[in-house]
Amino acid sequence: MADHEDDDYQCRIKEGDYVVLKRGDIFKAMQIQPRKKVIFEKQWFFLDNAVGHLYGATFEIVSGGTLQPEKPKDTVSSDGSKEAGTDNRNIVDDGKSQKLTRDDIETLKEQGLKGQQIIDQLIKNSSTFRDKTEYAQDKYIKKKKKKYENTVTILKPSCRILALMYHGREPGKICHMRYDTLAQMLTLANIHAGSKVLVFETCAGLVLGSVMERMGGYGSVIQMYPGGGPVRAGVESFGFPAHFHDMLHEFPICHVNSLLAGTLDTTAKDTNTDETKSNMAAEEEQNQPEADEQGSMEQQNMEINTGDETGQDQEKTRKEAKAQEKKARLEEKRKKLAAAAALLEGRNADGLVIASRFHPCPVLMGLLKFLSPSRPFVVYSQYKEPLIECYTKLREHGGTVNLRLTDTWLRHYQVNSPYMSCSSQESTVLTPSLKRKSLTSFLY
Repeated sequence: MADHEDDDYQCRIKEGDYVVLKRGDIFKAMQIQPRKKVIFEKQWFFLDNAVGHLYGATFEIVSGGTLQPEKPKDTVSSDGSKEAGTDNRNIVDDGKSQKLTRDDIETLKEQGLKGQQIIDQLIKNSSTFRDKTEYAQDKYIKKKKKKYENTVTILKPSCRILALMYHGREPGKICHMRYDTLAQMLTLANIHAGSKVLVFETCAGLVLGSVMERMGGYGSVIQMYPGGGPVRAGVESFGFPAHFHDMLHEFPICHVNSLLAGTLDTTAKDTNTDETKSNMAAEEEQNQPEADEQGSMEQQNMEINTGDETGQDQEKTRKEAKAQEKKARLEEKRKKLAAAAALLEGRNADGLVIASRFHPCPVLMGLLKFLSPSRPFVVYSQYKEPLIECYTKLREHGGTVNLRLTDTWLRHYQVNSPYMSCSSQESTVLTPSLKRKSLTSFLY
């Protein structure tokens, strides 16, 4: 009974949760905050009333931006007997089949009629609706629902939903990676709970969050990042519990060579703090002679100088506080670096995932040394040429088995009428098994 209640609690929307808003094929990640105005698809509303409802529920946007749970629709079709024609050959699209004008529709809205009611009126006043085929009628209703129904569905974030969201809105941020490619990478890299996985990605944290989701909070994930710090915007959208972040470690890619050479010093304190202190002391020494020369002026303007000294004391206190905060941040960063280095020194990682806008070859050859024998790795690139170079180099270097370079393409099935346009972006993945006297590596 307690387990059932806990599952029910996890399936309900709570304040502070990260959710995904959905309307049609449009998605948007959002955090539920009290009385925060949300703008989605040119409409604004508040998410307060969604708290306590189950994920996957659909809400109707009413006046004042309030959400109301959508009422269950009748099983009986709104157009009565569902009359349909055999074909559309006698229908002429002259713009005169609809009797309602734009002003009439606005009048219906002012009278309080909502989405489905307006659609019913449009169907009733259409002279050609009953002559259309059943498929054409469904297509007409779907088009009008998209225009007049003010509904939004709230979903629980997952790697598939977030991959669809990023690919639909900002595909460049995730290197044009499709959700089927992401699933393929997680499978080929053998991501599972309790493993130790290295991740190098520049996909806004989507790949990193997907790995963490599949591991379920058990094991270790080491994010190898370029630049000054890791990017984890996509990880935040997953809304992981606090214990998920305990398994996440970070290590700068620029320190890999020094770690392999054994010259990385994780105990040295940052020298910037000492330089800052010395600079502050030098400034005080320079200001001291100036203060002695202006002694007479200070005596004449005692009240003004007293205020200046107070301001200088406050400024000095503020600088010292900033220096202490910076020192604490640097110490925390040093501890994280030491913890990640300790995990990497064993060179016993269970998997490696690379998905980056950078050329993968030097990154791959450097990180392969941290894998245990007979462990898989996966490399993704938006273009096939860098992976061909990786494939050739691994063949020349040796030590890999089952080396594969795949180029997949995805298209949705639609029975009645196929999509007239679809993404031409291909998905190139390299998977091998690296074998260092039995080390295996996968390249997809």
